[in-house]
Amino acid sequence: MILPPGKIPPELLEKTVFRFLGARRSDVVVGPATGEDASIVSDGCKLLALHGDPVSGATERVGWIAMNVATNDIATRGVRPRWTLACILLPEGSDDGLLQRICQELSNAAERLDVSIVGGHSEVTPGLTHPLVIVFAMGVVDDRGYVLSRNATPGSKIILSKSVGIEGTAILAADRRALLTARFGPTFVERATAHFNRLSVMKEALLAVEMGGVQAMHDPTEGGVANGLHEVADASGTGFRVQEAALVISPETLAICRFFAIEPLHLISSGALLIVAEPNDATTIVDHLQAQEVDAAIIGEVVADPACRIIVRRDGSMAPLTRPRSDALWTALKKAVS
Repeated sequence: MILPPGKIPPELLEKTVFRFLGARRSDVVVGPATGEDASIVSDGCKLLALHGDPVSGATERVGWIAMNVATNDIATRGVRPRWTLACILLPEGSDDGLLQRICQELSNAAERLDVSIVGGHSEVTPGLTHPLVIVFAMGVVDDRGYVLSRNATPGSKIILSKSVGIEGTAILAADRRALLTARFGPTFVERATAHFNRLSVMKEALLAVEMGGVQAMHDPTEGGVANGLHEVADASGTGFRVQEAALVISPETLAICRFFAIEPLHLISSGALLIVAEPNDATTIVDHLQAQEVDAAIIGEVVADPACRIIVRRDGSMAPLTRPRSDALWTALKKAVS
C-alpha cells in the first residue's frame, strides 16, 4: 500500500502504529489515540501533557510554524505549554544563516507564547530537499484538569475559532509568493502571509476552558477542518452536522483555494480551534471569545449516529462531509511545481 503525503490515515494508525507502543506503564494516563492531540502522563505528583509535531510541508517560516503547532496541541488539553524541545534537520548544502533563521523563528514564537526551549538537536541530514523541524511541547495540568476529544457528546454545539485554512493559506502565500504575486499582486500576498500571525490557538483554548462547559477541543491540522471534525467524531464515537454558512473563510484563503482548485475545508488549518461545548454554554463561550478579540462562531452540533457526518449547504441541502485522503496543501504544492 503506497501512502499519500501527510498524516497516516486513522485506520492505519489503529492497525499498525498503535500496536507498537513499547512498555505498558501505569503512569501513562492518556496514550496515543485518533483525534487526541496530546498524551497525559503522571510523574507521581502532577499530570503532564506531552506532544510532538513536525513541519514538513513548508519551506519558509518553518521555525515559527513548528513552535505554534506543537504548543497548540498542549493548549487543546486546556493546559498552558511551558517547555519545548526542537529538532532541526537541514538539507545538505545548507549554510549557517539558514540555521540561525530557523532558531530565531523558534525563539520568537516561543517568547511570544511564554514558552522556554529547553533542548533538542540540530544536524545536516542527507536526502532532504528542505528543512524539517520537529518540536516537542510539554505543560503541567492544573486543578481544572484536562480536556479530551473523546468526551464530545450528542447535542453539544461545535464552535470554530478564527477561520478555515489559516496555516495552508500562509504557507502557500509564502512558498509560492512569485506565482501568487503575479496573479493577485503583492498587497494580496502580504495579507495572506499575515495569516502566520494567527497560528496559535492558546488564547482561545485557555479562555474557553476558563469559561466552563467545554467538553472537547481539537486542533484541525492536516486535512483541515473537515478532517478535524472527523477526528473528534472518531475519538468520541459520534457524528456531526455542520452549517456551511457558519464556516468563516477569509478572502485570501478563498482566492488561493480557487486558484489552486482545492477544497478550503481540506486545507491545513492550524490557528483555528474546534471547541465542543455544552449547549447552554456555547453562546456564552463565543461571546467571551469575541469580547477578547478572538473571532468564533457556532458551526454545528454533535449527533449520536457515528455514520452521520453531514454538511448543510447554504441552499439547505445536505451532503456527506468527506474525510480528505490527503491535505489539500500537498495538491496545491504539486500543481504549483508542475
